[in-house]
Amino acid sequence: MTDLNELDRGAAPGAADPVKVLLHRHRELCERAVDPLEIAAGLEAHGITDRTAARFRHRDVFSLAEELYARVPRDADTPSDAPTEPDAPAREGDRRRPVAVLLLPLLPGTLCAAALIALARTHGQTRLYAAAVGLVAVALALRAALRRGPLALTDALASRSATGSWTCLLLAYAVLGDGLLHTAVTGGPDGLPDGTTGGDWPLALASLLALTLAVAPATWTAGLFLTHARRKLAASRGLEDFAASVRPVLLGTVVLFLGALAALVALCAPFLDTAPVSPAILALGVLLLVARLLTVHGFTHAPRVILMFTAVAQVLAPATVFAARLPGCAALGAPVEALTAAWGPSAVPVLTCGAGALILLVHASRTLARASAHLRPEQAR
Repeated sequence: MTDLNELDRGAAPGAADPVKVLLHRHRELCERAVDPLEIAAGLEAHGITDRTAARFRHRDVFSLAEELYARVPRDADTPSDAPTEPDAPAREGDRRRPVAVLLLPLLPGTLCAAALIALARTHGQTRLYAAAVGLVAVALALRAALRRGPLALTDALASRSATGSWTCLLLAYAVLGDGLLHTAVTGGPDGLPDGTTGGDWPLALASLLALTLAVAPATWTAGLFLTHARRKLAASRGLEDFAASVRPVLLGTVVLFLGALAALVALCAPFLDTAPVSPAILALGVLLLVARLLTVHGFTHAPRVILMFTAVAQVLAPATVFAARLPGCAALGAPVEALTAAWGPSAVPVLTCGAGALILLVHASRTLARASAHLRPEQAR
């Protein structure tokens, strides 16, 4: 607020050149920008709105950014020794990079399918080894797929987000949680999971397969959102105009991903003998996608908090059922037992993930509709 108040004094009627004051305060931003749109997004990040731009004798932040961009002196001459065309290895590397970004998201689902086939054809201790190898392979593939492309995090964002453990806990519950809750309500479990869907503690392997396969549509839809948002930024002539135009793009991205995930669930169902529709998987998929979109654009606090509360709520559901077996604690498990009796074990992830996804989607419709959210990391400093 102090910075804005000082800018307002610089933009007072008595000031001879109020834009010069603004240029002085944000000179580094203006010199680093490659076009006026970057300056407009940077000004918005510093709290300057269209109303503030009017005090600088401009109709909106975009026209103010154009003047700032025009005022910054630039060297129009290019160095004579600069290469005019990249060499052949560089061009070949540029072609390989988009191919890698396109194909890498397919790797986690492919390896997960291979691991499930191995589980189905092995028994005893061999099955345990196959499960361990498959888990490590899928984890490494996920890490590789998320290190490139539109869902990749910079080192600074990765250190700030700290959502990896909560995401792993949510994925673990998607595979183990419903089976554990069902057996807990019925008096079990009497043993550990055996890697099958029909054991004493059944595993929801369809959830894991569908979610790993969904990495590909998540990456591609996120890329579409990023591309369309930047096009809207280039075409908009005001911050409110941009916000109004980018919100439908965000909603369309989520709906497109939701449709792709539903199709994947339906395709996986016949092979794993599960229901063709799983609201729990859909809710978890949307939650993880919106959380990742927010984190990629620099909004790390809300995803971290929502994922934490969602994971804790899911873990507490079977924990209260087990705690209810203690003398005098029967009331602890009553809410979860009533919910499970009415809607089944999947009601817990549907409610928790659905609520979390809705909260994050509302938050994203406000934060990702800002022009400053679409600055590249090096421009946002």
